Amino acid sequence: MDTFLLITGFLLIIIGIVGSFIPVLPGPPTGWAGLLLLYLTTVVPMDWLVLGITLTIAIIITVLDYVIPAIGTKKSGGTKYGMWGTTLGLIFGIFFIPIPLGFLIGAFLGAFIGEMIYDSKDTSRATKAAFGAFLGFLTSTFIKLTISLIFLILFITKFWEYKEVFFNF
Repeated sequence: MDTFLLITGFLLIIIGIVGSFIPVLPGPPTGWAGLLLLYLTTVVPMDWLVLGITLTIAIIITVLDYVIPAIGTKKSGGTKYGMWGTTLGLIFGIFFIPIPLGFLIGAFLGAFIGEMIYDSKDTSRATKAAFGAFLGFLTSTFIKLTISLIFLILFITKFWEYKEVFFNF
């Protein structure tokens, strides 16, 4: 059972990292679930303080994930069309723009197209708003990725500390 929890926890950590980029996957909460599974093994002693702090951070980051892009969009004069366009463009960019970092191009183009749908007459406003939405998305993604990588480091560090016990079954 410990091996199952260990492998599943590690997979959740990896999914959490991927979820930092893909809006439909909750990155930090998924990574936290991976940490929880590690601590649920019989090998690693339960540490409620670490789990409590990391859960709090995961919740705060998840809330900020909705607030930061909205602030970036609002400060640059954007609308909900730009925010929705950013999300849809990101998903489109991941699957249909065949270059590394295609999701970034998709996110910016989606925000721009969303703003143009809102007001097709003012391209300079749409460009400024798309840039704001894009910056909000980048900021949010960077924060989620950083936290998810910290969760990975915590997971690997704790696993490494008890590796002999894990491999002596």
